[in-house]
Amino acid sequence: MARVFIPPALQALTAGQQVIQIEGTTVREVIDRLESAYPGIKTHLCRDNQLRSGWMIAVDSAFATSGLREPLRIDSEVHFLPAIGGGA
Repeated sequence: MARVFIPPALQALTAGQQVIQIEGTTVREVIDRLESAYPGIKTHLCRDNQLRSGWMIAVDSAFATSGLREPLRIDSEVHFLPAIGGGA
């Protein structure tokens, strides 16, 4: 099962859980299964069947280039990261 790291901003939806093990062969499947277990989490991550702006996905230490279609291995680590803005 993939290990999904839940960012602090979403942990209220997962009863404080920081890491959740869940099955899925793509990021989309993982989000759908998270939504089944923790209703409301998908609306924070997705809009119109795409990742919301302001979020990035890292799979196995690399940023996901295929978005929600990003494939996962059985032992993948998935991180949902709030995008960081700003600068000089």
